Amino acid sequence: MPPAPPSPRVLAARRAVGERIRAARLHANLTQEILGERAGLDRQAINRIEQGHASPLLDTLVRIADALDVPLRDLV
Repeated sequence: MPPAPPSPRVLAARRAVGERIRAARLHANLTQEILGERAGLDRQAINRIEQGHASPLLDTLVRIADALDVPLRDLV
């Protein structure tokens, strides 16, 4: 049996985190590709996270925050 789809609250939180990452990336004047390289991810992964289509693990969020040189709390 496939897993249940995420609740509306989870989807909203996922989108909010993605929007914060995108805003921080643009503020840092980085492309998705450069952010991905700095965080050890590919551009597609950054895109999926920013669009709210993927929910990053905590480890991934920490790597993204470090790559953006922002505190983790600014992204969540």
